[in-house]
Formats: sequence, C-alpha cells, structure tokens
Amino acid sequence: MADDTQTLSTLQDYYATHRVLPSYAAIGRLVGLSSKASVAQVVLRLKGEGFLESSPDRRLKPGRRFYERPIFDSVRAGLPTAVPDYSVDTVSIDEYLVPNPSKTVLITVKGDSMIDAGINAGDVVIVERKATADVGDIVVAIVDNEFTLKYLERERGEMILKPANKAYPIIRPKNSLEVFGVVVGQFRKYR
Repeated sequence: MADDTQTLSTLQDYYATHRVLPSYAAIGRLVGLSSKASVAQVVLRLKGEGFLESSPDRRLKPGRRFYERPIFDSVRAGLPTAVPDYSVDTVSIDEYLVPNPSKTVLITVKGDSMIDAGINAGDVVIVERKATADVGDIVVAIVDNEFTLKYLERERGEMILKPANKAYPIIRPKNSLEVFGVVVGQFRKYR
C-alpha cells in the first residue's frame, strides 16, 4: 500500500483544495499513471480499505476513513527526550471529538471569560446539544435570553454560571437558565 498511501495523500490534498475528488483520468495525471486500468486498481484498493466510496451517480467521494490522520504515541511538552521508535496509529478527528453527530454543533468562542479553562477567543468548541448537565461541566447556556459559555455550578441550591477568568463576575440568572449543550471538546487553528 506504499504507492496507495502516496495516492491517498495526493487525493486528500486535492480534495482539501477543490472540495471534490478528481476523475479517474485526472487521478492518473496527478499520480503519474497512464493506464486507466492501473488507476481503477488503485481506486478499487482504496475503496476496499474504506478511504474512497462511489456516490449514487458513480463519482468518487471520501469514504469513512478518508479523514483519518496518523497519531503518534506522544511528545513531551517539558524537557526534550530522545526520539523513540514511534508506533503510528490513525484517528479520525470527527470520530474522536464528536460522540453524537446528530446532536453536535460547533460554536466559535468570542471573549475571554474562559481563558483560565484554556478556551480562548477564536477557539471552536464542540457542543453536544442536551438540556441537562452536571455541576462542573462547561456549558453553553441561555441565561435570561442570552447565550454564554461558562462552568455550570450550584450555589445555595441554585444553578449559576461561573467564568474561568477572575475579571468576570459569576452569573446568577434573574429569570431563567437553560442548558443549550455541554462542551465535549475544542480546537483552534494556529496560523
């Protein structure tokens, strides 16, 4: 699968740029195969591994494994250590971060009230939509008809919303507090 891995990488980069997979002829040009039969064999192997699928109109589309990425054992964030022999596994970011796709939304964070929880302005939080949450969960809540992202806490039997930045006050609802969803993950893009 060594050549297939390179072909898959080429197709992933092509898809990232064009948001569509190329035709068989274009795949041949991209990876240097002149025979349609050779391209068909590669595509068949990639389909068999779950990286590609055919749409109802017989065009190629990403398969369930198309978005898998290699994941290495670990890297130390403290003092450097010798480079070990890495065992590489794969993970699909969507499968890893999204436990319930039909109930999951992504929300871009504005403001800095959660910076001490490691959530910065511009980060994207992965929120599982549900009306209940546990004390201590980071939630997206609707408090007095306004959205906010905070820790859900209990104070004297009442639910409150606590920021992770001492510059912001605790939010005690005047009228209503509704949990929109629970934060189950986050990501940010470095430029």
